[in-house]
Amino acid sequence: MASLLLLTAVLALAVTGGWLLVAFPFPNLAILPGAAMVGLAIVLRPRFGRLDPDLEVLSRDRAPELFGLIEEVATAIGAPAPDVVGVDNSINAYAGAVGLRRRKVLCLGLPLWGSITTGGRVALLGHELGHFVNGDPRRGLLTQPAFTMLGSAADLFRPVRTTVGAGLVEMLGDAIGRAFQWVLSRVLFVAYLLLVTLALRDSQRAEYLADELSARAAGTTAATDLLDGQLATESLALAVRRESRAGHGPDRWRSALAQSREASADRLPLLRQLSIRDNASLFASHPPIGLRRRMLAERPWRDPLVVLTEARAERIDAELAREYERFRRTVEWSG
Repeated sequence: MASLLLLTAVLALAVTGGWLLVAFPFPNLAILPGAAMVGLAIVLRPRFGRLDPDLEVLSRDRAPELFGLIEEVATAIGAPAPDVVGVDNSINAYAGAVGLRRRKVLCLGLPLWGSITTGGRVALLGHELGHFVNGDPRRGLLTQPAFTMLGSAADLFRPVRTTVGAGLVEMLGDAIGRAFQWVLSRVLFVAYLLLVTLALRDSQRAEYLADELSARAAGTTAATDLLDGQLATESLALAVRRESRAGHGPDRWRSALAQSREASADRLPLLRQLSIRDNASLFASHPPIGLRRRMLAERPWRDPLVVLTEARAERIDAELAREYERFRRTVEWSG
């Protein structure tokens, strides 16, 4: 509802401004407010996102095994297959929608994808593809503008001092204008904050639902193991960087990460509890990992619907060999 109201307001600005520009013979004073209204509508227009320039888009011909696995997981959880599949160099993965047509995008960060187990890969795909069907408000065509438009408006009206060394009248006018801008920007920001706070509660709920779909696809063991791995991203980054500089690929990344996790296994319960204490917030898009793992552990135990064999995982890694090597060289050159 909030997004519809915002979109209607911006459309009304554009239509009214356009009418003022053409309704009267030129020249006329209506041109100034008309141009201002059209300009404001352009600045406040909804942004529906675009493909990240760092995303390296893959084709089905280049990675048929990977695309086949993605479609298998999507079918298992009742989600649509992504329109675009790509990789980047982040220790992350994400699923989203871009453009007015809301093309579905899946990105797999190579350090993460190459380091996790076969079950973890299925769980990761289940979670990310689950965002296409879990009602996440950050990805909806009609809900996404609520996350950006009021914030843009608040920033637009933020007061900026423009009069320096002018007379008393000019300085007084500038002070009154900045006071009005300050009040308006704060009102817009508070409205934005309230709206985002409400929406982020739905976003956190969407993460729990994505975790449930992750367990449906990969089984509870793999899904909880994937969450535990997110508690040690620094160890993952260190292992990948060390092995990459030594000239090794994802097989060594996995073994190095497994050794690191085995050495810190006794600390896992503490790390889960610390995540709850440090990361619980109404303003976070994700719930704490400790709570997400607890939720899965307390649900009925699930066996995997999709099993990724080691042989198939090796074929997928072979398809991504060029991307892995490019990433390894980037790490090596970065020192």
